[in-house]
Amino acid sequence: MSPLISVIVPHYNDPVGLDLCLERLRAQNYPAADFEIIVADNASPQGEAEIARLINGRAKLVVVRERGAGPARNGGVAAAQGSIFAFTDADCQPDADWLAQGVKALESHDFVGGAMRVLTAEEGRMTPAEAFECVFAFDNEAYVQKKGFTVTANLFCPRKVFEQVGGFRVGVSEDVEWSLRAGTFGYRIGYAPGALVGHPARRTWSELQGKWKRINAETYALVLTGPQGRLRWLLKSLLVPWSALAHTPRVLTSPRLSSAEQRWSAMRMMYRLRMWRFFDALRLAS
Repeated sequence: MSPLISVIVPHYNDPVGLDLCLERLRAQNYPAADFEIIVADNASPQGEAEIARLINGRAKLVVVRERGAGPARNGGVAAAQGSIFAFTDADCQPDADWLAQGVKALESHDFVGGAMRVLTAEEGRMTPAEAFECVFAFDNEAYVQKKGFTVTANLFCPRKVFEQVGGFRVGVSEDVEWSLRAGTFGYRIGYAPGALVGHPARRTWSELQGKWKRINAETYALVLTGPQGRLRWLLKSLLVPWSALAHTPRVLTSPRLSSAEQRWSAMRMMYRLRMWRFFDALRLAS
């Protein structure tokens, strides 16, 4: 009998993260016979044989040579046998009740985004980038309930919904685009607070800058698909530096930060990053 759930994990060049992710998935409080794990490897430099050795029977391996997490996820779907798809990422650490809670939430929603928790290397000794991410990264509850999308690191979707909506696109913010496209078909998104996934924080400025360079480029490509996209992008970009002022109280009161030093470092990183995002946005528009 085919598994009820297909867990799809895109992977590229992160064997340590993938190993831990697979350990967490195999430890789910869900009948092992009722789910399969598919690792969609994006042609990692370690090679197929080494990735297969790392997986060591814990998952089915699919090699997807078209670059990008979207194509990798689509390749995983093509090999999936389940009636429900559960998406997470190779650097993520799903909670033991992740599958059970996500599937339960699908009883009252058409597709579901779960809760995200930002993980740091040492809770009491955060880098400025980690402190910033603890405040602002992966607020999936707000994404789902206020913006109508979920991150693809924590997405549950019945096969029939995915087949009608279609696969993930390349070159845009795929989580936003896919979720909003699902909405145009009339499907309702829901939030599952018990379906928890941990995601490591970016630890350095270069890692944070790389993340936002990708997000800016993908978001710009998505905005251009709408009417007067370039103008809307420019107007929105003008607000980015000023948003740091509006979000200063959020940094000062965040329960994730435990010291004045952490709050100060998070604030400095916020102002630096917002200014960088502003100039990068102008670069894209020009």
